[in-house]
Amino acid sequence: MTKEWTRRLRRLNMATHRDVGYFLSALTIVYCLSGIALNHVDEWNPDFVISKQTIRIPATQLTQTITPELVNSWSRLAGESRYKVFDLPSPSKVKIYYDNASLLIDLQEGTGLYEKIQRRPFFYHANALHRNSLKGWKWAADVFGVLLILVSFTGLFILKGKNGLGGRGKWLVAAGFMVPVAAILIFEFAQS
Repeated sequence: MTKEWTRRLRRLNMATHRDVGYFLSALTIVYCLSGIALNHVDEWNPDFVISKQTIRIPATQLTQTITPELVNSWSRLAGESRYKVFDLPSPSKVKIYYDNASLLIDLQEGTGLYEKIQRRPFFYHANALHRNSLKGWKWAADVFGVLLILVSFTGLFILKGKNGLGGRGKWLVAAGFMVPVAAILIFEFAQS
């Protein structure tokens, strides 16, 4: 291998690493933020914001006196202008459904619990990509994965000498490899 050929190969490697890295940077950040959000699904809902509000109504109503006009008046108390449907889940309760919301009226207590669900900005769509919920997205995710491998591989050969793969780089690669190995060993040990 001539010096000129080696120099061209190094330039091609660096250009590939740089350009593919730039191309992937935004999607990598989106995937990382989504991954962090999905890792904490037990602590918060990464897809939806659920807001709750209690409203007061006169406690003298009976289910036999429920009319669409009365349902509309309760809806206005919750900030809704139009309901889809309502039903009577029990003799003292009325459930009113809206687009992405509901209102559960307790006639005896004179209260209503209004719950509204909204997509969490940015995270709802980012999580849909991360979970491959969009039809056909798995192929884009596969290409993304292959390109990440390419960026990682080309990055191994950017530096030479004591900071490169022949120097401290090999120890950092080994340390990075040990993280998933340690996690698997801990998991297996915990399972037995």
